[in-house]
Amino acid sequence: MSMEQSTEKVTVENLEQHVQHDYADNDGVKIHYVSLGNGPLLVMIHGFPDFWYSWRYQMVALAPHYRVVALDQRGYNLSDKPKAREHYAMPYLVRDVLAVIQACGKQSAIVLGHDWGGAVAWQVAIQHPEATEKLVILNLPHMRNMRRELARNQEQRRNSQYARNFQQEDAHLKITPESLTRWVGDEGTRARYREAIERSSIEGMLNYYKMNYPREPYEEDSSPVVKVKAPVLQFHGL
Repeated sequence: MSMEQSTEKVTVENLEQHVQHDYADNDGVKIHYVSLGNGPLLVMIHGFPDFWYSWRYQMVALAPHYRVVALDQRGYNLSDKPKAREHYAMPYLVRDVLAVIQACGKQSAIVLGHDWGGAVAWQVAIQHPEATEKLVILNLPHMRNMRRELARNQEQRRNSQYARNFQQEDAHLKITPESLTRWVGDEGTRARYREAIERSSIEGMLNYYKMNYPREPYEEDSSPVVKVKAPVLQFHGL
């Protein structure tokens, strides 16, 4: 249901009564997304361990001005969960976003990403400038800079111990939906997150780290620099 089709004020509390649920197809993998509002297309990509509902406040705030679309990345919630680890490599994640943009009837969008969604958003903008009108990044440096810091900065290496843990073969056996949702403060919201994580593939979620996060020995990226052509807005909170 679009905001123009309802006279009820859309709030975080009644958001699910107003969003429209759809699926995009990326070579047989179904990517779930929800949409709200009308206007320029704005696609939001969540991180770990989240799902589309993480963007609820932003959706309510931005829907009067944009068609706001929030997807579940592959492995998460209502999207498909491929079993093969290699299906979580960055090219697949990028094509998931392009599939959502095309499913919305557009060839380009404003792309917004947080955490792993930020890593994907960077690559959408770099690899497909024609599909990226503007780029918004929350709490994720450019992966080239991440590689540099891992190669040079001992503090960053210490801070990335969690990622090395996630890269272990049996890491998914040590993680539960309860442990992944303790950070959610409100009990009701935590229950929703737990339901989404229970529908998700924890092994699939960790495959993002196994396939895309730098591994030891850490080395700087020596490939040619490709600059982002779209305007970039970056937030990094502590």
